Amino acid sequence: MDSASVLQHPRRNLGSRHRSQADRFVKLSQKDPARKAESLAWAEQNAQQAVLYDFTDERNWRCLTNVKKLRMDEEGMALVLEDLFVVLGRDSNQLDQLKGIDHLALGQELLEAAFITDSLEPDNWYSSLSEGDLESFSERCQRLDFTDQRANIIYGRRLERLRSEGNEELFIKLVKHLLAHRPANHELWMELGRLHERRNEIDQAWLCYDHVQQIMPTKSVRDEFLSRLKGAMDGEEARPWSGPSLETRSDFLDRMKVLSSTVTEVPIQEPVEEEEIVDLDLKRLQDLIAAKEGAEAFFLARSLLTSGETWAAEWMEKAKELL
Repeated sequence: MDSASVLQHPRRNLGSRHRSQADRFVKLSQKDPARKAESLAWAEQNAQQAVLYDFTDERNWRCLTNVKKLRMDEEGMALVLEDLFVVLGRDSNQLDQLKGIDHLALGQELLEAAFITDSLEPDNWYSSLSEGDLESFSERCQRLDFTDQRANIIYGRRLERLRSEGNEELFIKLVKHLLAHRPANHELWMELGRLHERRNEIDQAWLCYDHVQQIMPTKSVRDEFLSRLKGAMDGEEARPWSGPSLETRSDFLDRMKVLSSTVTEVPIQEPVEEEEIVDLDLKRLQDLIAAKEGAEAFFLARSLLTSGETWAAEWMEKAKELL
């Protein structure tokens, strides 16, 4: 896991520690007016660290917006709210609420309204659902942008909560949107693979485990799955199986590529010379890599490689570096 991923993975203890420090500096600013500005500056620094280390704790966001208000930092308040809505899936309807408002006067109220309807805590979020909300949630998941790792984690936990309540079909349907936007989320791929394995959906389980091993070669989950499958289990005879068909693999990669392309449309640049022969697949990969669209480039390169286009291996590695 790269350093950016480590920073964006929730670490509750560190988040709580920095929030406590921020609260202490806020109290100090009230006790010692002469050093108020200095104390609030330290409070803000610690509050920002609290959100950085644990963005899943609503108390950390409340602490940061409180400090922003005390410092009369309207621009900073607007940026905090915008960042929160990115974590909640970059919903255009939510982002539109930030335009043309007094952020100092309404910022904290808007924050609380967001938490009431879209809690960061999966249990609270699930308990707030009413009849018909699952259908609207499903529709919303299919149009949101989950390229931000924090959004992927928040919604991944929500989907796991749905799965634990027996909504396996909905989990399988929606989790692919998260994985298409951020294919490096190996933990979610593993969870999906285990679910398919429990349901005896062998091809789909293999595809998930194979993807994990592709992006993290040190994890031999695909090979372990094959060993479990081919070995005698519960006294039954070993079942011969050598992986899903080429058509199944290509179909899987094509569907994931389509889902990943819904985030940002990257047009193919037309060649300058009309008579120049251009491989459209190669050109598409070049354009995607140039636009930093690693997810779509990765699935396209893997699809080409699966179809026998060995030259795509180099581009798959370039795409992996962007994930």
